[in-house]
Parts: sequence; C-alpha cells; structure tokens
Amino acid sequence: MTEKRDDLYLPSREFVEQAHIQSRAEYERMWKQSIEDPDTFWGYIAKDFHWFKPWTQVYRGEPEIGDNEWFVGGKTNICYNCLDAQIEKGRGDKVALLFQGEPEADCKRFTYNDLLKHVCRFANALKKNGVKKGDRIVLYLPMIWQLPVVMLACARIGAVHTVVFGGFSAEALADRMLACGAKKMVTTNGYWRSGQKINAKANADKACMLCANAGLTIDDVFVVDRMVDFEVPYITYRDTALSKELMLDEISDYCPAEKMDAEDPLFIMYTSGSTGSPKGTLHTTAGYMVYTYTTFKYIFDYKEDDIFFCTADIGWITGHSYIVYGPLLNGATTVMYESVPTYPEPDRFWHIIDKFKVTIFYTAPTVIRALMNQDIQWIEKHDLSTLRLLGSVGEPINPEAWHWYSHYVGHDRCPIVDTWWQTEAGGVLISTIPGAFGSKPGSAALPFFGVKPVVLRSRTSGDEPAVEADVNEKGELCLASAWPGIMRTLYGEPERHQNGYYTQQPGYFFTGDGAYKDVDGYFWITGRIDDVVNISGHRLGTVEIEDALLSHPAIVEAAVVGYPHKVKGEDLYAFVILDKNSKESEEDIRKELKAVVRSDIGPIAVPGKIQFVREMPKNRSGKVVRRILRKIASNEIDEISDSMINILAEPGVVDEIAQNRIGDK
Repeated sequence: MTEKRDDLYLPSREFVEQAHIQSRAEYERMWKQSIEDPDTFWGYIAKDFHWFKPWTQVYRGEPEIGDNEWFVGGKTNICYNCLDAQIEKGRGDKVALLFQGEPEADCKRFTYNDLLKHVCRFANALKKNGVKKGDRIVLYLPMIWQLPVVMLACARIGAVHTVVFGGFSAEALADRMLACGAKKMVTTNGYWRSGQKINAKANADKACMLCANAGLTIDDVFVVDRMVDFEVPYITYRDTALSKELMLDEISDYCPAEKMDAEDPLFIMYTSGSTGSPKGTLHTTAGYMVYTYTTFKYIFDYKEDDIFFCTADIGWITGHSYIVYGPLLNGATTVMYESVPTYPEPDRFWHIIDKFKVTIFYTAPTVIRALMNQDIQWIEKHDLSTLRLLGSVGEPINPEAWHWYSHYVGHDRCPIVDTWWQTEAGGVLISTIPGAFGSKPGSAALPFFGVKPVVLRSRTSGDEPAVEADVNEKGELCLASAWPGIMRTLYGEPERHQNGYYTQQPGYFFTGDGAYKDVDGYFWITGRIDDVVNISGHRLGTVEIEDALLSHPAIVEAAVVGYPHKVKGEDLYAFVILDKNSKESEEDIRKELKAVVRSDIGPIAVPGKIQFVREMPKNRSGKVVRRILRKIASNEIDEISDSMINILAEPGVVDEIAQNRIGDK
C-alpha cells in the first residue's frame, strides 16, 4: 500500500527497497552532481553504451543561447545500442516488442534477434532503393509493428526519420514533407480503426501531389501491405511494395550499422507552433540516446522482467522515446497497440494489461478521464495485479483522475509518476522518481537529472531582468541548464529556434508553459501561455487552425483559443466573423467549417465550439486580445478585469460576445 501524509503519497516500503533510487537525499545528491558536474555524471552513464569511437568531451556549448553539443567527437549508432548491444548482453531470445493489432488474433511477438533481422532487411531494402545517410524520409504510418522497425532501419543506415501522425490530413502531411525536404516516404495501404479499414495511401498520394505542385518531387514511396485484400492504386515509377521487396533473395538479414557522429541528426519531429507553420525539432544521435535511456531507467524504475505498455502514438514524441528508443535501449519488453482504448469494448487496455501481464502502464489523463466514465465492471473483469507502477503524460492530471487511476487501476499500491516534458526536450524533464519521494496529485514533482527549472515573472519590457517568482506564485516555466536530450535546433529555421525559445527570458530556455513551485520544491504546471492548445495530450497551434477557417469564403476573421474540457483536458473554441454578403445559415457554415478543418489538418483539430461574432475584442492597435476570448470560452467572464477592457478600441463588444457564449451541453 502507498502511504499518505497530507497531500503527499509515499511509495510502499516494499517498492522502495527494490528501487534504483531509494531516498530524496540520494536523488538530490545525484541531481546536484548532474547540474554542477555534468561531464562526470553523464560521462559515467554513457559508458553503458557501445561506441565505435569514444567521445573527447562530454559537453560543449552555451546553454543560455541554445548552442549545445554532447559527447563531442564520439561515434555510435542508436539502432546498434537498441538491438545488437542487447543481443551481446544475452538478451537475443528475450521478447523486445509485443504488438497487438486491433483484431484480437493479430498479435505478434518479436525477440531482439527477430527485431534485428527485420530491421536489417528493411534497412537493406531502403538502401537498395537509394536511401542513404542524411536523407530525410517521412514515415506516414499508423501504429503497426512495421513503424518502429522502419524507424530503427533509418537510424541504422543514418537516414533521418520524420514520423507524421497518421491522423493528420494530406495537407498537413505535405506541409511537413515540404518543410524538411523529404523526397522519400514510407506509408501503408491501410489500417484498422474502430472496426473500419482506413485508406492511408490515399492521403499519402494526395500529399505527394501537393508537394509536386510546390516544387518538391517525391522520388520513392515504400508501401507496407498492412491490410489483406485491400486494393489501393500503385504508381509504377514511384511506389515500391515492401512486402514483395523483402522477399527478394538479394535482401540480406545483415546490415552493418552506420558509424554516426554523436551530433549527427537522428530524427525531426514536427510540433505545432504559436506562429503558424509546424516547428521541426531536430534531435541528434548520442545525447538523445543517453537521455531517453536514463529517464526510462529511473523514472519508470525499470527492472529486467518488466513489461512496459505506453499507449501513446509513435507519431508524437512520447511514442518515439517511450515505446521505441527508451525501452529498447534498456533491453526491455515494450507493448505496442494499434487502435483505440474503447474498441471493441471499453476494457481494451485492461484486457491488454491482463493478457501480456504488464507491469508498468503509461497513459494520458485524457484516456483516464474517458475510461472513468465507463462502468467499473470493465476493470473488475480483468486481473491487473501484475501492475507495479503507473505513469501519466501529455498534460497535468487533475486530482480526481489521479485518485481514480490510483485506486481502480493501481489498487492503491502502485506509485504514479506524473511526467512533464515536451517535444523539444527529447525525454521527461520533471517527474516523481518513484522510490525516492512521494507524489502529490496534480503536481509534476521534481526535476530530472540535468534539468534546472525556474519559474520567472513575465517581463514587460526588453531590458527588464529575469526575476524568479515567489513560492506558490504563478509565472513562466523556464529552464536554466542544458541536458543531453534537448533539441539542437528547428530544422532549417535557426532564427526561429533562437526567437522562439531564447528571447522571451534571455539566458533561459522558454518552455511556453506556466507553472508555480510550492514550499516543498514541487512544480505545478498551469498550462500553455502561448497560442498552442493541448488537446488530449497533443499540441496544436491555433494559427494553423485559424488559417483553415479563413479558407472558407464566408469567413473574414477567425480567432481560436482553448477552453477546459472534462475529457480532452482542452478543446478548441473558434470565434469567427462572417462576410456580410453570406447567404448561408450559420448552422450550415458551422458544419462546413468543421469539415474544412478536418480536411486541412485532421479530426483532432476540429473546434468543439464555433461562435459567430460581429467584432473581435481588439486593442487600439487592432490586435485581438486573446486573453479575453480565453476567459469567455472558459466561462471565466467574471475574471475579465477593467484593465483588459480599457485597452480595447470597442469595449462594448466583450459583453456582446459573452452574452452569446456557447455553453456546455
């Protein structure tokens, strides 16, 4: 049983006795060394890996301006360390990947030996068709077992993979392909989603056409045949069926691992930006490798016999770090599931935990809140006794969901690690270390090794110095250190990298999140402070959505903000101004707007509420005052202060918009 002291939930004595870190004092000693002597701290950990050539310097850079290099001069390969090195340690016959397709019978187990064989064959197929070191290759794949295999194959030969979330539209896919200049893609003919066969290649083909129209020719599209008897058109000169390619005699089971420089690019992950186009966060080989390995080991207190189940999509950073790279670098068994948590019944996750005897379960508050609404019988019919640790990711978990998760899923005996991080980080930045100290429901807890977070007051002028907020005072969460997993830049946009992360609070990495720190040093995340909304743990830029709304001929102005949603955490609320000459009904236009966003970006970006307004609340310079719209959308109208209204060119518009606010159903 976990022990409760006020609002602090401590791990059981049995858990502590087997934990990697067993006290807060031990944690603080390690954290202090990681901040004050990072060369010794990270250099010691990096010795766990295989290096073709050792590094000459652990860290070199200027973290206050985002200039970072780790393991300088070293040469390694992350795929080699995920697979070959594990086999050399005697784990060849251990299960590396447990894949559960949406059909219950579609279950596959891959040992480390199996996985290496598949990865080498995929890598050789890619090389045969012209993929080489440094090429950017887009993976537009759903949650099928071939996705981590192709990722590792790219890493093995030095190609830079860019995984695009399978739920994104052709237009969103094309935007990302154009941004990174990818001329090659891996996709699939289709996949399962809630009992339906989804044609993924149709979107891929359309994206290639959009790229061609913009001047980027896609040389090769490699197609994984996921669906049987699901015919899709092939373009002869461009498309390659990987299932047939892998059957060729010249495709060998052996592929040597490319010797990658420590700072060679590993992958580009696109994340939504507050200024429109998605941002291509570039992660490099060695630093990311060392950091994901370390966070996985200590935050999840990983042991050799653990079965780890992360429910994220690999199209997002959580899936990269904690379905693929983090677990495999530790020699773990990782579970991957194709579909949704409620198909065919609301107990699918509990069934998977029971079936595979999962010991560590890592999911999002959105999932927890959705499953809280189901009858408790869906949990009770399954044996969850193998679970020993629970995790949460994507957004702050509300205390009600935390307690439900602890009681019904963890049976009041499993510590919960509520992890805070972001795409730019590569791995978890703030979390409970489960054997070292307790959890507070709703708090991300304490910083991980190498991470020095500070809460700063907002600056009102360019020459104002950074001032740290008081205890329990809300402010801007910034980072005063570099850690190995930090992104190196935004691909192709070095100025945007500088301006987006190092100018708001000079000398610090600006996370874009608000937070406060309590008297025990625990950090509490209060949400985004820029124009990015966190929906079900997925960050979406509001500018991109506004652009989609404005493409409708009847819309002359649009502003999108987030508002609290009891299941998703946040949802989108759109305020739009109609063209005076429009003859369509508001209801018809509302339906059309949702269809436009669904087509241009994807279903996840469709606003939950669309309100038609006569005018936006604008200051005297003509800028929309979004904090007023956020207050209205969140039904916090009483918190709209006189100082907010006094700056408006037309103050009366606030009451007008507030009176017509769309309420919750």
